[in-house]
Amino acid sequence: MNKTERFWDKTASQYNQIEQKDQDTYLHLIQRTKSHLNQNDVLLDYGCGTGLIANEIAADVQTIHAIDISSNMIAIAEKKANERNLTNINYAHAVIFDERYTKGSIDVVLAFHVLHLLEDEHIVLQRINELLKPGGLLISATPCVGEKLLLGQLLSFAGKIGVMPSIKAFKIPHLVEAIKKANFSIVEADYLRKSSQEYFIVARKH
Repeated sequence: MNKTERFWDKTASQYNQIEQKDQDTYLHLIQRTKSHLNQNDVLLDYGCGTGLIANEIAADVQTIHAIDISSNMIAIAEKKANERNLTNINYAHAVIFDERYTKGSIDVVLAFHVLHLLEDEHIVLQRINELLKPGGLLISATPCVGEKLLLGQLLSFAGKIGVMPSIKAFKIPHLVEAIKKANFSIVEADYLRKSSQEYFIVARKH
């Protein structure tokens, strides 16, 4: 188990409360996501955490493959799904390069609050593109803390000293360009909430 996985395992029990703290933003994110989904979609929720999004959109798609590097997060997500009798979500302690997910097998990939945590977002974005069917969608929400210089520097320092995982201080143009370079065209892009610099992007595989 690496340092990042240990961090998220330790955080798992509080993560649900943290995620739901800004309830309005989450409800807004869920509604905007649902507007891009179809009943027959096979969806991959990359970095699903405790299942907050996957469990809410399960009724809007055919199947969800929900993955996270934290086994504790997955355990909490599965428990919540079972309590709600959700049978079309396959939760797995896995990475996006897991071979059970094959090229061109996914209609929609969700990447919420995950791209800024990657050392190699270009490789991951290429993998997402590879997994998607032609015309498939990547739907992401990413805190672009590079838009706030001091916050970006503080979070970068916290990552370097090991207080929390390293965070990439994206500026919005850099994030958009990274997605475009992975062979996507932007369908929709704007702030979820200006004050948090959380940027919502829907991108279509070429």
